[in-house]
Amino acid sequence: MLGHDDLYPNAELPSFFWRSASHQTILAVSTLSRLFLYGLNKTEVNGLPRFLDLLRSRSDYKTRSKGLLTVSNHISVLDDPLIWGVLPLSFGAFHGYMNHRWTFGSHDICFQNTALSHFFTLGQVLPTHRGAYSPHGGPFQATMTEGVRLLSKITTSQPSLCPQNNPRLLKTSHTPSWPRDCVDPFSDIVPIPSYQSQPNDERWYHAPSRYACNAYSWMHIFPEGMIHQAKDQTMRYFKWGVARLILEPPECPDVVPMFIEGTDQVMHESRQFPRFLPRIGKKITVTFGKELDVEAVFGDLRKRWRELADRDAQERGHPAWDEMMLGIVPESLAHHPEAVELRKECARRIREAVLEVRRSRGLPDEDPKSGMVETWLREGPKREGLMDDGTWVKDT
Repeated sequence: MLGHDDLYPNAELPSFFWRSASHQTILAVSTLSRLFLYGLNKTEVNGLPRFLDLLRSRSDYKTRSKGLLTVSNHISVLDDPLIWGVLPLSFGAFHGYMNHRWTFGSHDICFQNTALSHFFTLGQVLPTHRGAYSPHGGPFQATMTEGVRLLSKITTSQPSLCPQNNPRLLKTSHTPSWPRDCVDPFSDIVPIPSYQSQPNDERWYHAPSRYACNAYSWMHIFPEGMIHQAKDQTMRYFKWGVARLILEPPECPDVVPMFIEGTDQVMHESRQFPRFLPRIGKKITVTFGKELDVEAVFGDLRKRWRELADRDAQERGHPAWDEMMLGIVPESLAHHPEAVELRKECARRIREAVLEVRRSRGLPDEDPKSGMVETWLREGPKREGLMDDGTWVKDT
């Protein structure tokens, strides 16, 4: 059983080297994205001032009181980082420092080698495994633990549980080293805050949840889990892993739904040679919805989740849900029927919030069945490409 001997210290900040390298990487990509959006395409943004005010209020990590989760449809391989090119560069340079978004990226695409792994790690992308390509995929993988913790309070006085590199739990332990591992080479604490995305991963990755400066962070997620390009701009069902980011943080994060249009024409899955080049001269629209009243939308689900977690903890011999387990779901809760239903309902409500933004764009309502897993069997048996229902899909 895990105990306080398994806790590791947290740090206040990564080294100046790491902070600077990460900030400059994100600004460089944001600059290229903005030049592409406004220099080579026609770009429209809705609801941006309100969203910038929200980001501005979160600039100082010491005064944040909750995390931020942005959620959107996914229609192109360039959605992230391209959509963040709508944020003014001056804003990103000053208010974005220690305040940029975190997101998830496919391990087998974004982390294929050391160079790519360093680039995406510095760009605040966390490695995730896709269930169709890895036995380590799914909503309970190690990176999801980082996601839940990034949306939570992190302090230097309360150490973190880190079972991924624990000599008591593993036959061998690993001392992360840079540049082989994507970690801060000038870290103030030992062992260097890091984790494996899966037990046999060849490298270790920077663990942002072990730094107080990342308390109540901003995370962006594409809950469809794959690119979906449809002429009528319908969305696939939302995979319920996103619900973990709503249900499990001690304080519910602010949730801002978004809707993206036009990036599918920039990199449509039917494109021919030169396939690797994005198309220009397209109309791109990014719409930021209003912050949700998270207590009204998710309050009942979070209450039921905590009651279920407390009950499960007691059955396992603990007085209540232990915060040191934050982001780590025991097997008894992973597939508990009530927990599964809570996650499904939470994902459905998040999808409905994105649909509201879609409606604000004047698009007709979807078939209500579009949000159901069973509906998407009509796509046919293929994983990618042109589906039987006429949509284009790419697993990302």
